[in-house]
Amino acid sequence: MKLEHAFPCGSPALDFAATLRARRSVRFEMFVSPDRLDAWYVESGIVDAVTPSRESDVERAIEVREAIYTLVSARIAGEDFDRGALAVVNGAARTPSATPQLTPSGRWTDATPDEALSAVARHAIELLGGPDVPLMKECGNPQCTRVYIDRSRGMRRHWCGMESCGNKLKAQAYRARKKEAKVPASR
Repeated sequence: MKLEHAFPCGSPALDFAATLRARRSVRFEMFVSPDRLDAWYVESGIVDAVTPSRESDVERAIEVREAIYTLVSARIAGEDFDRGALAVVNGAARTPSATPQLTPSGRWTDATPDEALSAVARHAIELLGGPDVPLMKECGNPQCTRVYIDRSRGMRRHWCGMESCGNKLKAQAYRARKKEAKVPASR
């Protein structure tokens, strides 16, 4: 099964916030339809199955996603939280979450879209109120706006993921060095 979504950020809340890509430039929306939202919930591991979402569920998810991104950005910048964004995330977290069930084949969580969104909001609350706050960084790729948890040795990671941004930036730097080496020195 090929995943439709990427999860390089180290936190379900950060991966959820990253479903709007390239926020400062082309703005690529991942939640273009209810089935894309449902696929994200399942692929992320938040739930094992979700009742099909409607367009109103997508609108609510985007509202929560933008509130999470606003709060994460404020936390990274050392600024106070936006009260409106707090209300949105806290409101979503108040919805009862899906209850995992034990089945003969193992754990299984079947959820409604509201229950799945509640789980995402709760992950955001745990992240933003927990010990990983100092580990949050924005990707070093100027076109990327993902925030990730840097658990690398010495906290020297520069990009959200090697596949998405790291390889691209390394290749650009390599080509720039090669081009510079070919230019004869002026006298």
